[in-house]
Amino acid sequence: MKKILLITLSLLISATGMAQDTLYNDSVLEKVDSVQQEAVKRNFTNEKISDFTKSDGDTAYIKKDYASAIQIYENLLKKGESADIYYNLGNSYYKLNNIAKAILNYRRALLLEPGNSDIRANLDIAHSKTVDKVDSIPDVFFVSWIKSLINCFSVGVWAKIGILFFLLFIVALYFYVFSKRTFLKKIGFFAALFFIIITVFANVFASNEKERLLSHDSAIVMDPSITVRSTPSESGTDLFILHEGHEVKIKDNSMKAWKEIRLEDGKVGWVPTSSIEVI
Repeated sequence: MKKILLITLSLLISATGMAQDTLYNDSVLEKVDSVQQEAVKRNFTNEKISDFTKSDGDTAYIKKDYASAIQIYENLLKKGESADIYYNLGNSYYKLNNIAKAILNYRRALLLEPGNSDIRANLDIAHSKTVDKVDSIPDVFFVSWIKSLINCFSVGVWAKIGILFFLLFIVALYFYVFSKRTFLKKIGFFAALFFIIITVFANVFASNEKERLLSHDSAIVMDPSITVRSTPSESGTDLFILHEGHEVKIKDNSMKAWKEIRLEDGKVGWVPTSSIEVI
């Protein structure tokens, strides 16, 4: 009987020791895991966000870490504007279903590269997710065609086209003035006339694009919904409601707390400045 008690007691002692070892090992593993996780967090937080590059943002986007990608892209934009970064930032916001921010950044990208079909396509997709559908006042065919032509290139490209055709104008003018052959004089005259016309139009288009880039007269509704009022006051008459992602033109920018806006169909009203963000 004593032997049985001794055997039972020894088994209990050994089991207790094993349990203590197991608990110790588990606690050690938990400590190691927590240390590793803390080290990863420290590595991310301690590394300055200013040290990240566009490739880091792209990597975060590919890994579906859209929040980190947004943080990196927005920091990069503080150093200088780029259509590519605005475009990627718009994509990141779209993936998080923040349609208003996506549209805002697509529009900013499009200002820098108006002829980029990828930006325009993604902007159209984001627009299809918005609530408001407003019919714009159609332009005359000729005006619409001119606008489409201007939007083909950015300010820099139109400026380069203007310089190129001005140089060609000088060459053609040289042939017209100094050539002794009548045939070359005629070619030089008509070529010079054509080149100077293209030069003038290119400079006008470049000026138009620059003015549009610097005007900051368009904005995106950022709140889920806002009530447009007849006067710049909360007591103003309710006119209509706009939802996030809708683009508006700023008609009156003289007040700090309120902006008078105009829609595509010609409707006007006042909204709080905090409810919109300028493109």
